[in-house]
Amino acid sequence: MNQREEALQRTEKEILAEKAATLGRAGERLEAALHLCTELREYLEQASEPAREAALTRYREARTRAMAARHALIIQREAIGLRNHRLVDQQFPEPPALR
Repeated sequence: MNQREEALQRTEKEILAEKAATLGRAGERLEAALHLCTELREYLEQASEPAREAALTRYREARTRAMAARHALIIQREAIGLRNHRLVDQQFPEPPALR
């Protein structure tokens, strides 16, 4: 193998590693956003009536961020050629919309 081929292989490995890292970071952001939604939902279920409206607003904002993070993860997956998102649906289900 000549130097040019070795350099190409190193570059390809770096690209694959960066794709994996980027996908991992997107998953971590989504996981954190979903965790916050879960915490806020649990708080909301126990909140007294005066605090309920503020808690519901916070939950809705967190849900919006989680949905954006989920969308970003799906875009990231699409960018690297992963077209089936069933795993995302199973591992990172959408937080429910609350009223």
